[in-house]
Amino acid sequence: MTSPFADAVDRLRPPEPEVLAAARARWDTRIKPQGSLGRLEELGTQLAGIAGTCPPPSIERPSIVVFAGDHGVVARGVSNWPSEITGLMAATVADGEAAINAFARQIGASTRVVDVGMLEPHGHPGVDAERVGAGTADLSVEPAMTLEQARSALDVGATAAAADEGDCLIGGELGIGNTAAAAAVIGTFAPPNDAPLAGLGAGLDPAALPEKERIVRDAAARARALDDPLARLAEVGGFEIAALAGFYVGGVASRRPVIVDGVIGCAALLAAEALAPGTAGGCIAGHRSAEPAATTALEHLGLEPVIDLGLRLGEGTGAALAVPLLRAAIAALTEMAELPAPS
Repeated sequence: MTSPFADAVDRLRPPEPEVLAAARARWDTRIKPQGSLGRLEELGTQLAGIAGTCPPPSIERPSIVVFAGDHGVVARGVSNWPSEITGLMAATVADGEAAINAFARQIGASTRVVDVGMLEPHGHPGVDAERVGAGTADLSVEPAMTLEQARSALDVGATAAAADEGDCLIGGELGIGNTAAAAAVIGTFAPPNDAPLAGLGAGLDPAALPEKERIVRDAAARARALDDPLARLAEVGGFEIAALAGFYVGGVASRRPVIVDGVIGCAALLAAEALAPGTAGGCIAGHRSAEPAATTALEHLGLEPVIDLGLRLGEGTGAALAVPLLRAAIAALTEMAELPAPS
């Protein structure tokens, strides 16, 4: 019997060229100068390709799934906050009082919180327990996850996507220390360069940034020596990062729009693309995170973010803010009149 993640990989299909061609042709015959809606035209075409129909269906029921996990590398001083904050934030999201909840209400999205591996079981009735472990190991000195844990986390994400009834999927995350893990994942799967990988995350003291950068680069170099993408993900990733990767693959396999959030989401998508080539083609980059590794990931994936507001909160916030623009692209492609025939 195949796993939920493996089943999703088997169902991946590239966008149909004829649908993409039909969307481009439709844009060119709307009552406007050709190309005058700029990036919205590209988004509408991509959404048609994702759905396999032109014009694409409207987005009526967006769904946000926030995966939470803790990280052993916090012991190395990569965050000013203790791991206990992850559980506090999970409860805040479950209570509807976080930034992602405010944005979800604006776009009419449902919100779900999944504990993939916080240090302690939460017990909050609004936090779903799909625990793979009690926080990862310290990626600076050993593999963050076992291979079995990485597989299980991928399955958690793929299962969440398959069970979700939303017509547009957004993956969010919570996890003190996860910007270090995400930067290491990006440094592992993207070609090495001299651009900084580590950022300040949730308010790191700038004086500690050089050590965080060293930890990230050393871990990424260790992971790059491994040939298997699953082993690379297990070496430096996190439970919530792996779950997001599975969520993206599951969402793309179902031919629904998947909106990727910030640096954690970009790291998860890099891993997903390595494990299941073609996943990135079904995803939309919601925004450009202020974390430096996010730009490295977006460039490697060939994705242009919908918005760039200097955000670095996570939770799925930047991805949620992109939804109105996707809706506008769909509405224009669907509702605009056709150019009159030349006389």
